[in-house]
Amino acid sequence: MSFNEKSYKGHVLMVLAYTIFGLNIPAVKSIIGVAGITALSVTFYRMAGAAVLFWIASIFTRREKVPLRDIGVMFIASLFCIFLNQLPFIVGVSLTSPIDAGVVTTTGPMLTMVLAAVFLREPITWLKAGGVAVGAAGALLLIMGAGAAAGRGGASIEGDLLCVASCLSFAIYLTAFKRLITAYSPVTLMKWMFLFAAVLSFPVCWGDVAAVDYASLGWEVWARIGFIVGGATFLTFFLLPVGQRFLRPTVLSMYNYLQPTVAALVAVAAGMDTFGATKGLATLLVFAGVWIVTRSKSRAQIEQSR
Repeated sequence: MSFNEKSYKGHVLMVLAYTIFGLNIPAVKSIIGVAGITALSVTFYRMAGAAVLFWIASIFTRREKVPLRDIGVMFIASLFCIFLNQLPFIVGVSLTSPIDAGVVTTTGPMLTMVLAAVFLREPITWLKAGGVAVGAAGALLLIMGAGAAAGRGGASIEGDLLCVASCLSFAIYLTAFKRLITAYSPVTLMKWMFLFAAVLSFPVCWGDVAAVDYASLGWEVWARIGFIVGGATFLTFFLLPVGQRFLRPTVLSMYNYLQPTVAALVAVAAGMDTFGATKGLATLLVFAGVWIVTRSKSRAQIEQSR
């Protein structure tokens, strides 16, 4: 990969975004249960908070006209990109260990590859199929091992499966809504999608939000909520589409490695989790699977070589 000025910007943006994603997992885990904070209340903080921030940001950016038809498409896209992505993820993180949640999220590129074959007619080569098999073996090892590890680091099968569902939802968004992603600026796209997600999450989450004892929250908890909303939601969802302009998709997917690595280092350092042989092997298998998939050629690359 060449490190010209544009690609350098893309690499910097992706390192920043996925490092923040990695820090988000232990940050969420650390506030669940404090003063009645639940996974559902954190989900609403993220969706409503990011919606407010993106609408404020839209005041200072170029205004784009969005046809009513695309408003409807954005509503459907918000289901997969945000509502069905963030809700299962936050609930999953609250149920499982930070390391498990981080490792499971690296299955995203493999799920995207499979769905790209369905929606975008991208070829599934032997190299891609082999990568999916290796990565799936790692994810299954992690999920099955969670049952035996319950009580050690808070691992759970339910939490791991919810994190997988979150990755699947986001993979559907990336492949089924490719035209929408490239048609509008990140601010225009996200201000509408987070608004819809906040409205959808209100009836599901409001009871938990109202039940939180806000008077007892210390500044450290408020700081972590601020990081989860402003950093791990607003900033990351702004950086990702910008970085996509400078880097190839195969290069972008490599940065998924940062998320579980950062999450694991922080979780172990904070005493929130342990890293044993089973998780180590599962991590290696998932990383190997993603790496193999990213080494395979896309349809455009195959046609160009012909």
